[in-house]
Amino acid sequence: MKHDRILITGASSGLGRSLALTLARPGRTLHLGGRNESRLMEVAQHCISRGAGVEISRGDVSDRTHMENWIGTSGPLDLVLACAGITGGTRRPDSPDDAPYEPDAQVRRFFQTNCDGVLNTVLPALSIMRQQPRAADGMRGRICAISSVAGLVSYPGTPAYGATKAAVDRFMVATGGNMKQAGILLSSVVCGFLNTPMTARNHFPMPGMTDVENASRRILRGLRRNERRIVFPLWLAAGSRFMDLLPIALAERYYTHQPTGAAGTMPEPDLS
Repeated sequence: MKHDRILITGASSGLGRSLALTLARPGRTLHLGGRNESRLMEVAQHCISRGAGVEISRGDVSDRTHMENWIGTSGPLDLVLACAGITGGTRRPDSPDDAPYEPDAQVRRFFQTNCDGVLNTVLPALSIMRQQPRAADGMRGRICAISSVAGLVSYPGTPAYGATKAAVDRFMVATGGNMKQAGILLSSVVCGFLNTPMTARNHFPMPGMTDVENASRRILRGLRRNERRIVFPLWLAAGSRFMDLLPIALAERYYTHQPTGAAGTMPEPDLS
């Protein structure tokens, strides 16, 4: 797999950071994007110490103009990893007669970051790759976006997050059916809980927790194999698929008695 020129969003933390460090080596150029400049610089220094060339861009993936300018001037790209994302769940009811809810601002921010942010990454990257010559393996490039097992179920504890991740998965897999004819692989990563700073603040059991270094290796192995959907842990995804086949009332009866993602157990996300 040719991946000498790589662009990663969300590179200042979590999975994006881990992928950047895993991929850093002599002969590679990494274009790293993130909102936190100091953390982004720290990741860049680690990558440089491993021999990689690094260019950084501070910005928000929901800013379409910024993303088009950044990606459009990054030159040819072999691999793009759309890792930027935000998560969160419902709040406890405000009164005994109320119900768990998500603030309007949270719902809109999730869609701006997790959906628009992916489009703002993938679409400019596609425009570049479609003009590139094919490599020896017949590929023009690979683009990978991070979805979630949460996108496989209609879980009441994380409505907006699950909806955005479902949209990412469907878009990447469906569009990939067309782009493969042009030699461009579009992959969706359907993963469970990862041990990132985002999940570290959750106050509930997280079954199937995966270390970000192991997750990075699994993702890169899937890309080398040209997998359109990279899934782990398989048992968690299979269980989620099964739950989504159940009648809604039956599934909700189960969900409402689970501590995982119950209202008020997830920290309020940074919506700035």
